[in-house]
Amino acid sequence: EAPVVVFADKEKIRQVINNLLENATKYGKTDGTIVASIYKTDGRHVLIEFSDDGIGIGEEHLSRIFERFYRTDRGRSRDVGGTGLGLAICKHIIEAHGETMHVRSKLDVGTTIGFTLEAKKD
Repeated sequence: EAPVVVFADKEKIRQVINNLLENATKYGKTDGTIVASIYKTDGRHVLIEFSDDGIGIGEEHLSRIFERFYRTDRGRSRDVGGTGLGLAICKHIIEAHGETMHVRSKLDVGTTIGFTLEAKKD
């Protein structure tokens, strides 16, 4: 199968990927699993997702996690750290590419956060 090629600012997307992997590591189980997935969607887009099996995010927080400085109560621990800016920056970068981010999560099960990018046509 041919490699998946996208149109994107390489350094900005690297920043998004690093942040999402850092979050998956930070909020995942100590000996847990992180899964990175890449899917071709409609022929015009590629979906990139990162999933962990960690603490999860309560449904009441999902609509706000991309806001600047927003942190859930479970994510405020001094052990975890962070400023609450990472996901807001990620969303800004992805939206600057004309694309979207999404999140699915369940408490004590884990979280999947992903984004789309424009696929390069063959």
